[in-house]
Amino acid sequence: MERTLVCLLLAAVMGVLPVKAQSEGGLLFDAGVEKSFSKKLSLNVEAGFRTRNDFKTFDRWSGSLGVEYKLMKGLKADAGYSLLYDNYREKVTDNYWRPSYWGTRHRVNASLTGTLKLPANLKVSLRERWQYTYRPETDTERYYFSDYPAAKWTGSKEGWTATEKVRKSKSKNQLRSRLQLEYDKKRALLKPYASMELYNSLGIEKVRYTLGTDIKLSKQHSLDVYYRFQDQRHVDESDYDPDMHYLGVSYKFKL
Repeated sequence: MERTLVCLLLAAVMGVLPVKAQSEGGLLFDAGVEKSFSKKLSLNVEAGFRTRNDFKTFDRWSGSLGVEYKLMKGLKADAGYSLLYDNYREKVTDNYWRPSYWGTRHRVNASLTGTLKLPANLKVSLRERWQYTYRPETDTERYYFSDYPAAKWTGSKEGWTATEKVRKSKSKNQLRSRLQLEYDKKRALLKPYASMELYNSLGIEKVRYTLGTDIKLSKQHSLDVYYRFQDQRHVDESDYDPDMHYLGVSYKFKL
């Protein structure tokens, strides 16, 4: 039964994946600790990283703190804060080259998740999450090319390097809508799932398709192993922000 369900979920996800040539591979890894204070209230702490450039470049380090509360049967709420330390990609234009650099972002979020049990040990859930992200102003370097218009130069015609505030502070609100189908048989070793998540900010900016399984190692230890395809939408033509194929591993320890 579990093998059949995995095949069906895989077929469902692969059937809606778009095919694009410009893409990269990366790894997602995080580890967390969860503490339950009652049947309704729990606290979790997580740390993790991700890579890009076909697994060769570290893309982000992160830490987060969250709280979850079960409002009633089939409905829960959660909220959290994340500190993100990102490796921003380099940028090349006709006039200059900006090397990659590291910068900090702050993120807060709040969610409501509704769950409905179906026959055959299936469960469907819909999560609506609002998130707000703030990026402080960051200084970085620009290397101008020698064919830059002479009227713009303040140094020699060989080129020059300047430290400028090329990225001003920025804030962003997004609504993330995730629909998930999972196999939820009690005491099962594997609990496969498939999900699709939309990132919306005055239009769909990103779509995530995920196929994975929760693995119960013991009463306190569990793993989540998954594949994720991230489909970028409405990307600025001057930025290189490709679609991503991720392999993910998430470890959780329950106190």
